[in-house]
Amino acid sequence: MDLLWEGLRGTGVSWLGIYLVDPAAPSDSRLVLGACRDRPACSPIGLHGVCGRGLTTRQTVIVEDVRTLGSSYVACDPRDLSEIVLPLGNPEPWGVLDLDSHEVGAFGAEDARGLTSLIEAARLRPEHSGADR
Repeated sequence: MDLLWEGLRGTGVSWLGIYLVDPAAPSDSRLVLGACRDRPACSPIGLHGVCGRGLTTRQTVIVEDVRTLGSSYVACDPRDLSEIVLPLGNPEPWGVLDLDSHEVGAFGAEDARGLTSLIEAARLRPEHSGADR
């Protein structure tokens, strides 16, 4: 996680983290924060937000402007304006990689492809989601 943060923090990424699935938890608290940088965030969170959508659809979710999401947006930092969420695990997702930015439109298809390639190359598994990664 530290290596990823060091590579991305100068690019407009304000926060990144991994939310892990707690299958025993109700849907309103199903995702629990694992490793993150560079500050704490909301935890646990439900499946109604962007992270939940990425997990349940098993698709990358890019939000150009989080202010358009209304009450379905989980706002851990009110300065965040855009977000990208990528599911982790295939075929059954065990978590999501979440990146935020204080800039509108900070993430796009190229970021999704690059992060997906990174996830595949790292072969991220639950035991690799700790703060030392």
